[in-house]
Amino acid sequence: MTMNATGGEATFADLGLRAEILDVLSALGYEEPTPIQREAIPPLVEGRDLLGQAATGTGKTAAFALPVLQRMPPSGSGSGPATLVLVPTRELAVQVSEAFHRYGRILGTRVLPIYGGAPIGRQLQALKRGVDVVVATPGRALDHIGRGTLDLEELRTVVLDEADEMLDMGFADDIEEILAATPEDRQTVLFSATLPPRIDGIARRHLRDPVRIEIGHAAVRRDEATPLVEQTAYLVARAHKPAALGRLLDIEAPAAAIVFCRTRDEVDQLTEAMNGRGYRAEALHGGMEQEQRDRVMSRLRSGTADLLVATDVAARGLDIEQLTHVVNYNVPSAPEAYVHRIGRVGRAGREGVALTLVEPREHRMLKAIERVTRQRISVERLPTVADLRARRMELTRAALEECLLQDDLGPFHAVVESLTDEFDLMEVALAAVKLAHESNGAVLDAEEIPEVAPRTVEERRRGREAAPDGRRQGRAPSGGMVRLFFNLGRSAGIRPQDLVGAIAGESRLSGRDIGAIEIADRFSLVEVPQGAADEVIAALRRSTIKGRRPTVRRERDMRDRRAR
Repeated sequence: MTMNATGGEATFADLGLRAEILDVLSALGYEEPTPIQREAIPPLVEGRDLLGQAATGTGKTAAFALPVLQRMPPSGSGSGPATLVLVPTRELAVQVSEAFHRYGRILGTRVLPIYGGAPIGRQLQALKRGVDVVVATPGRALDHIGRGTLDLEELRTVVLDEADEMLDMGFADDIEEILAATPEDRQTVLFSATLPPRIDGIARRHLRDPVRIEIGHAAVRRDEATPLVEQTAYLVARAHKPAALGRLLDIEAPAAAIVFCRTRDEVDQLTEAMNGRGYRAEALHGGMEQEQRDRVMSRLRSGTADLLVATDVAARGLDIEQLTHVVNYNVPSAPEAYVHRIGRVGRAGREGVALTLVEPREHRMLKAIERVTRQRISVERLPTVADLRARRMELTRAALEECLLQDDLGPFHAVVESLTDEFDLMEVALAAVKLAHESNGAVLDAEEIPEVAPRTVEERRRGREAAPDGRRQGRAPSGGMVRLFFNLGRSAGIRPQDLVGAIAGESRLSGRDIGAIEIADRFSLVEVPQGAADEVIAALRRSTIKGRRPTVRRERDMRDRRAR
């Protein structure tokens, strides 16, 4: 672990970054580097090649983006990009581009995402004007290279992000071809969640004496994993996380909870969102003065507030006796951070609950935490509106039962007796329960939160493997899916990963959205979500697979043609 001169953990200022970048990080609320950032940034700033094993959620985008910006020549000094970042999906291309824009805006860095499904005319215009960083899916990058519109002569750095995912999607040949078109003296950075032999082969062929970094596999003692803590994770899309957090807090009804976020900005935004939803939330992060921190903790301990939203740095050393729940708003950047967070409940023999909101892309990081802690984290579906309604009714019943057992109800006899002269006793009781229920803050959130269900690479492979002869015509598509017909099959050298790569590279779908794949000699059948079928068909009409332009139609259309 990188240490600073005083013996403490390194800060961003210790990593050799220029003042403008440090100012940006401070403004964005980044308080300290994650383990991958501490280890990767110094050698990358020096221009070394790097092979890093790190999953989504460890902060690896900043780990390569910040050194790239540090070494970036003055904006507009060249016609071609200085950096090319290859990513497996359109979604990740957008995320990485947004990160580069945030970090490099003060430097005037020009960033362009290139992926299928976006108007190619805009990409051509931007490339002609000149860009500094291109973030691209391999298929679309190769398309521009073939057109002569992506000039790589001035390239200084190539980053392969989530390399194992790109190989699983069939981009191996594309990556080799792209790397062959780049300058030999370039800096090459490769990040992958796993390091199978194929990744090692790419590293041996294309990286020069690389620094090797492995994050997320440090040993954690079993007794550190806080066995008294009930650990549960919920899969949720990023856009629905505030609503999901509110739903879980309503169901769990904690006495006091702490929600961990990655940055100060995220803390402030989430605190505002939760207060807007009616919770008594307080923010705690490194940008606050000690007097502010003391007031926040006083409100939490006195019960004036019951929800603390904090960064890891700000929460260090806190011991809140009434704390019952810890919520990871994101999967922590390292298993050790997860263990430290959940250890804040379950102390001194007390039981506690740890909840983690997991975006689909963070699922592998959750598995890494399970391996290190040797404890299973139960993955559950988010509570539905019906679950919430039932839970709130339970809370009302419990409050009434406590009142019946403990309170002196004598003063209210006269009210009930006078009402029963006019109304049935059951009706009076129902009205009283209704008032109690509504006074308990039971404002029902009627919006259902969409479910997400990512699958592992191995599960996706098993789901897409065809029968020995490649034909399973009698099987209906999975629920909510439609089957697309491709006029390319085994005789054209088509493999499942070729089809997945084409669809993910040219449409808004990711590999996990694609269902079963069946490949015959002269055609293939691919399941995609029904609502995205037309977009996929339109996008692939403008693309090529294995150098051939496919004909793509809904399978039903083909059956209708044969029937006619």
